[in-house]
Amino acid sequence: MENGHSFSLTDRARATFTGVNDVKSFDETEVVLSTKQGMLTIQGSSLHVKRLSLEKGEADIEGQVDKMMYSSADKIKDGYKSFAARIFR
Repeated sequence: MENGHSFSLTDRARATFTGVNDVKSFDETEVVLSTKQGMLTIQGSSLHVKRLSLEKGEADIEGQVDKMMYSSADKIKDGYKSFAARIFR
């Protein structure tokens, strides 16, 4: 597995990622990857994980990519706690 994290996006339709630790969630409009640089959320339409090799830390995603956003794992966890705290008041 590579030591870093990188990605390549071609025509906003095909993306290749390295430094992937896990796929946290995915559906046709959003894929959330845990990477060596934090959580990466990819949003768009008709998204699907074409290839995943956690052993190599690689993933390929296809579909229309509209937005990519990084955040730390701590911020994601805190966001879920805040949301849950609001529900169970």
